Amino acid sequence: MKINKNDIPATMQAPDTTMRAQPNYGGMTVCFNEMPKGTDFTPLLQGLDHDSCHCPHWGYVIEGTMLVKYDDGSEEVLRAGDVFYLPSGHTAIVQEAIKFIEFSPTKEYNEVITHVGKKMAEMGS
Repeated sequence: MKINKNDIPATMQAPDTTMRAQPNYGGMTVCFNEMPKGTDFTPLLQGLDHDSCHCPHWGYVIEGTMLVKYDDGSEEVLRAGDVFYLPSGHTAIVQEAIKFIEFSPTKEYNEVITHVGKKMAEMGS
């Protein structure tokens, strides 16, 4: 089974931002994301447990960099060429415009993305 990134439905589009997500892709949601420098998920996660993302993600960074902050206080930078696993309990800030693909459990992904959508609506985004 395969899917071209252009066939993954766009779930959010804004200047310099495209987020694509295909749910229930082998029990996971596959995403292809492109985001500009300065994108900060932290305010969008407020209100979730620990004000962080509880959905684990596995993926690959195609280009750019992103700072990931974990609930335990640790941090790491994801860079082009990195394969990653982000466990539950994190937030992220894009440091250089980024493109990455990720796979996430559909149930948890939907819980987080629904919350993010509500926060964006509250913020008038």
